[in-house]
This record gives sequence, structure tokens and C-alpha cells, in this order.
Amino acid sequence: MSAPLQKIQCSQKLPASADVVVIGAGVVGAFAAYYLAQRGVSVALVEKGRVGAEQSSRNWGWCRQQNRDERELPLATASLDLWDRFGQESGEETGFRRCGLFYLSNDEAELARWSAWRDFARGQGVTTHMLSADEASARGSATGKRWKGGVFSPSDGTADPSRAVPAVARAIMRVGGSVHEMCAARGLEFEGGRVSGVVTEAGTIRTRTVVMAGGAWASSFCRQYGIRFPQASVRASILSVTAPGETLPDALHTADVSITKRGDGSYTLAISGKARVDPTLQQLRFSREFIPMFAKRWASLAPGDLTGWRAGHETLATWQLDRPTPMEANRILDPVPDRKQIDETYRRACQLFPAFRQTTMAAHWAGYIDSTPDGIPVIGEVAGRPGFILAAGFSGHGFGIGPGAGHLIADLVTGRTPLVDPSYYSFDRFSGGRAGRVSDF
Repeated sequence: MSAPLQKIQCSQKLPASADVVVIGAGVVGAFAAYYLAQRGVSVALVEKGRVGAEQSSRNWGWCRQQNRDERELPLATASLDLWDRFGQESGEETGFRRCGLFYLSNDEAELARWSAWRDFARGQGVTTHMLSADEASARGSATGKRWKGGVFSPSDGTADPSRAVPAVARAIMRVGGSVHEMCAARGLEFEGGRVSGVVTEAGTIRTRTVVMAGGAWASSFCRQYGIRFPQASVRASILSVTAPGETLPDALHTADVSITKRGDGSYTLAISGKARVDPTLQQLRFSREFIPMFAKRWASLAPGDLTGWRAGHETLATWQLDRPTPMEANRILDPVPDRKQIDETYRRACQLFPAFRQTTMAAHWAGYIDSTPDGIPVIGEVAGRPGFILAAGFSGHGFGIGPGAGHLIADLVTGRTPLVDPSYYSFDRFSGGRAGRVSDF
């Protein structure tokens, strides 16, 4: 069962040329195209399937600063302001609300880590409140449990994954950009070493700048041009349930289960970090770089099956520009959910919140979360390939920081002062297979 997602009416005609072509209409690609078009840049956003149909509609919807890695925190903070501003300036409804994010724990070590992050965040101008046992138990009274402590980040919030990217796509077209669904980008053309065009299944768009925001497909696309981008994905499964009969927190994380209220009153349920690792040739290729990350998180991961291999997003194949590619063979990554995990998630939610016992499962789905070895995305031009900007490897954080990432991409393309320091996201950090330290959060 696919994740819920709004449909949109796209642009009808593919342009012959554009200042910038953005490949991949997930949240990052969509916001990049929006901010470019808003600045008067002619931009075409091309998508092999539907706008927002892969991981951008399959996540929790959290837009958070809490527990962000120090390299990513400035982008997260900027993104919250941009979520607010986008709704005001576009008139579109993304479902974004600063409802605050709430964490509960009975683990002293976990509480100590949250407290240490709170102390660090103060220096960055971010407010987060540690909760005593009494405060945490009172705020989490719907669980009927006594808690040792918790944390509440009041300025964080959520947006609706089913509405957000379609809303941005409509805004792109209103400010002069074009959006093209069912239009796979097969590859690039170069002149004098620089990008000169994007070859799509519907024709070629002449351009000197391309943004590759293809999510889990990015590494296999880069490989066509000799670009070694270490990327691996895991298959995460979540579900939604009908609206419970009593008031519950809008967004709550515990080690057992996390819950998020959706715009229609229903809830998304998930187990943080829980996923399947589906083996692929690409994962084997980059296994050395990912050993530290997978070793650190192995307690939450389980071996998968051949779902990822069959999906084709992590292929090592080389394709031709005049023939259908793996992207056309699989328009939308819609992997089979892990039924065992779905049932376990629902069981845990009902055990923690008695109100969920009166609900029914409304939908369940899975998605591939693409990661880099250090858990931090790449955002920037790839050395040796002028005009090729890579924006991928968001490691499960892309939805929340999508507006900031898109704004930063637009800054880099147009030569404006960057929204945040872009050096943290440089592709160069992977030169020679060195990945840097693994993110703690």
C-alpha cells in the first residue's frame, strides 16, 4: 500500500532550454526549484514518477532541531523559519505547525545525552527544555506510566508529508517554473567538460546547470559520469491509524514507539531507527565506508531480502540515453513493508497508549531512506563536473530540512551569500573514501 499523497496538475510542455534543470521532485528538489524560480531563474523540475511519491511522502513529517548534529543544526533552524514563510508567501498549505516535539525516556544515559545536547543548543540560540520525572509523567499522562524524564522542544514542529511537496510544486508553477511528472532524466550532455543539457525520455533540455536531487537513485546516476558517491539505503516501514477517541500528544518519541498526529486527526506510528538492510551490489561496493554507521546502529537494523536488488535504485549498471533506464522501469520506489515490523509497531503503540486500542490500521507502507557514511547530506557542485550540483544523502532528515537545503542550493547556483556555511556538506569530504565522523543523532 502506497503512502497517501495529493495529486497535482503538472506543466504540459517540456521547455527546450532552462537556466537550471532539477532532477527529482522530492522535498529537496522541489524547494530548490521554488527558490530558483522565485529569483527569476528559469527552472524545470523533472520527475520520473510523481511529485513527492518516494521518501518525501513516506516519512514521519517531523521538522526538528532537537538532537540534530552540530553540522546540520543551522540548516534545521533556518528550515523551520522557511516552512513558516513558505506558507505565508505562497498561500499553500503544507500542514506545517510548530506544535513542539516531545520525548520521554526511562534511560538515564539517554537523558544525559539529551541534556548535553540542550547545553550545546543554548549556544546556538535553540531553546529546548529538559523535563523532570514529575513534568515528564504529567505531560505524558496519556501513557499511564511513570517516566524518569524527558525533553520538549517548543519551536519544532511537523508538516504533512502527503501535502507538502505537491504544495511546493504548485507554487513553483505560479512563480514561473515548470514541473514535469513521468519524465525520467536519462542522463547528461557535456560541452567542454561542462553540463550542456539533460536528456529526458520526453526530449533534451539545454542547460548549463543541473541539480541532482534524486534521493536513493543519486549514486547510480552519478556513477554514469565517473562520480563515486558512497550511498546506501535502508527499508523502513511505518503505518497510520484512525483518529483515537482522546487527546494525545501531537508528536512524541519514546524508545518503544513514536507517534505523529496528521492533519485529519489520524496518527502515524513508527519505531525510530528500525529498518531492513536489503543487500545490493551498490551496498557491497561501499561496504567499507558504511561499516562504522551500520555497526553503531545494528541493534535497530535487520537483514532484508532481494527487494532492494529488484527495485533497481542501487544498480551498478550503465545505461544508454536513447533507451529506457532503470528509473523508467521503476517509476516509484514502493517497497513491500515489513509486516512483522508493522504489527510490532501497532502492538507497542497500543501497549503504551491505551487510546490506540480503539483505532484501526488505516494504511501501511515502506520507503528507502538513503544515507551517506557520516549521516550528513552532500549539497554542492562536484569538482571536475562544472554545472553538476549534487543534493542527496539526507539520511532520513531531508523532509524537515528540505526548505533550507533548497534555499542553499539556490544560493549556490545564483552566487548569493549562502543561507548557512556550505562547507559541512561538501562532496570533497568523501575523497579517497574518507567519510568523516558518524553523526550522533
